[in-house]
Amino acid sequence: MIYLPPLRRLLLPVIVLLALIVFYRSSIRVPTSLSSSFVFHRPPPPPKGFHIPLAEFRTHSILVANASSNHLPPPSQYFYSYGKEKDHDSANISHKSPLYSKPILASELDVLWKCFTRPNKYTKHIRLSNIIQNISQIPPIQSPKPETRVFWNPTVIALPFWSQNQYLVVSRIVTDGNHQANVLCEANVCYTGPAEEARKGEVPCTKDDLQHVGPAGGMRCVTPPMLLRVPPTPAENCEGKYGTYVDIPGFHDPRIFWSGKGEPLMMVNTQSRYACFGLWVIDLRSLHSPLGSLLSASPHRLSLGPLKSYPTLTELTRNPPSTRSAIEKNWLMFFPASGESYIHYDISDPLAPARGRAFAKLLGAGLTTVNLTDPLELPCLEDARANESNPAKKRGTWHQATNSLRLILCNRSEKACVPRPENTVFFAAIHRKHPNHLKLPLRYERYFMVWAATPPFSMLGMSQHPILLANETASGWSASQNWDDDIDNSRIVSKTKNHERNSTEPYGGKGLWAYFTYTVSIAWAWGRHGEVEVEEMNVGYLDDEVVLGIGIDDKAQGFSRVKARDLVQCLRPCPGRKRG
Repeated sequence: MIYLPPLRRLLLPVIVLLALIVFYRSSIRVPTSLSSSFVFHRPPPPPKGFHIPLAEFRTHSILVANASSNHLPPPSQYFYSYGKEKDHDSANISHKSPLYSKPILASELDVLWKCFTRPNKYTKHIRLSNIIQNISQIPPIQSPKPETRVFWNPTVIALPFWSQNQYLVVSRIVTDGNHQANVLCEANVCYTGPAEEARKGEVPCTKDDLQHVGPAGGMRCVTPPMLLRVPPTPAENCEGKYGTYVDIPGFHDPRIFWSGKGEPLMMVNTQSRYACFGLWVIDLRSLHSPLGSLLSASPHRLSLGPLKSYPTLTELTRNPPSTRSAIEKNWLMFFPASGESYIHYDISDPLAPARGRAFAKLLGAGLTTVNLTDPLELPCLEDARANESNPAKKRGTWHQATNSLRLILCNRSEKACVPRPENTVFFAAIHRKHPNHLKLPLRYERYFMVWAATPPFSMLGMSQHPILLANETASGWSASQNWDDDIDNSRIVSKTKNHERNSTEPYGGKGLWAYFTYTVSIAWAWGRHGEVEVEEMNVGYLDDEVVLGIGIDDKAQGFSRVKARDLVQCLRPCPGRKRG
């Protein structure tokens, strides 16, 4: 007699049962009327989207639902309203209403038009009381090999409040021009003077600090500068005078900033798949792993940090292809409260190629819509050129300079201050570049521009006067003219100008500083009141400080911290929209 274990005894009945089921399904016919009940139907295919091969993308644009008009309607009169036009009638003549009228600006914007400081009567600059301080890339614990590299073009962001260090700094290295190199470090600020004047989180400068940042204190790397290694990109179309750019490795003009979702992003300029040079973006956590660990360590909640929209280097595009330039640069991004992302390409410079203001919505993977600018919007930069009395200075051209920040037009310290569409704007620094007779930069003038924080991001206002910081001078004027608005310098001049040995410039007063300076980035400064989570790192209030990354003569770097209300003071309103 054959013995089978208990479980194996079931094996034969199971095999027989399966054989019967197979025989039944293959031999028994189901009536036609019932067959539909026993047939498994595949789900319908998903609706077809548009698929453009990369090879064809150079000649095709991304389609959008409103492609016939290619603009977004303005918001529900958050900022502008228009009074009724009055007909100018006389006894026999009737004049038609103009095509546009000066808009009535919302009261929430009133703070932007107030001027707290008088401009210099010679240079027309407004001088702020905040100084430019030095940035040193040499950490306290130095390597045995002396640091001989020269750093410039700093772009700075504050780290979250729970970080051990305050700032993240990315700087370019001065090279021979045959390659580009950039480094990243974490940095802190030290102070000199009374402890009660120190900002939150600052420590006194040591003797070693002062040797590297100077007697005014400053920002110093506390981690060794790490060379940023970004994959090389192809140059699709570098012809003519741009032909030599094909073989220059590395990226340049980095800008780091926080997205509206709390992602630390870096935008770089390097060879393009669609032109010669274009703009690419990458999440900094992909390059600096400690940053990923930091963002997942919030003391208030369990989180792995924001998802990465740009885990790898991604090129940002511009549509249609006919609007692209061989060299694209100085783009900035908007991150509205809605969670979407937009690219702002151009401001309407009257001396630049006639492309006008342009922005687009990001669709994903760097792809964008066509230009969504309101076609009825009037240019905001025309008056600045028309009011220039010096013909030599009319050659100055405008361009975007920094990333944008979202600003609530009230004070964080006020209980009644609640963010609303009516009191929320974007702002950024823009430059007016003045060339010399060799077409090289004579100076960059720093202005600030303000946009609505909802599509189509109407241009609301821009600085009436360029802004200088306390220890900064402007090329093109003498030292005494630059410091004419400085009370301390006036005292020095009044005591020395009558002496024969001081009969010429600068009469014993302050001298000229750098040949030219330029603003590379803006970010909300570290140590703001309250505990700001990463998704709010791009949002601030009028009484919050902004840290400016400043390049000096293409061979040095500095920073300054200024209240937001001082940067957006004394603006002139933009003209608004055409009527009709």
